[in-house]
Amino acid sequence: MRGILATGTLVLVILGIGNHLWWLAAVALLYLYATHGRGAPGATPPAGPAGALPDSYRAYRERRDRQARWERRYRRERPFETRQRDKAR
Repeated sequence: MRGILATGTLVLVILGIGNHLWWLAAVALLYLYATHGRGAPGATPPAGPAGALPDSYRAYRERRDRQARWERRYRRERPFETRQRDKAR
């Protein structure tokens, strides 16, 4: 991202030799990157109430628990296949 930004800014500055609007475009590009780009202070996710889990982590936990339940059920219902699979490893 930084390489693309540097190249774009350089091109806009070179074009700006003859036309000052290109200089303004380069400054606007740098400003947008600084305010909305990677590592900007305003880009942090909002903090929720104390102890609340983010939705993405909650969804991950639910998927993980569902998979673990399915695997336990599979082992319980198909012990022969489970033993064969464990031997192959």
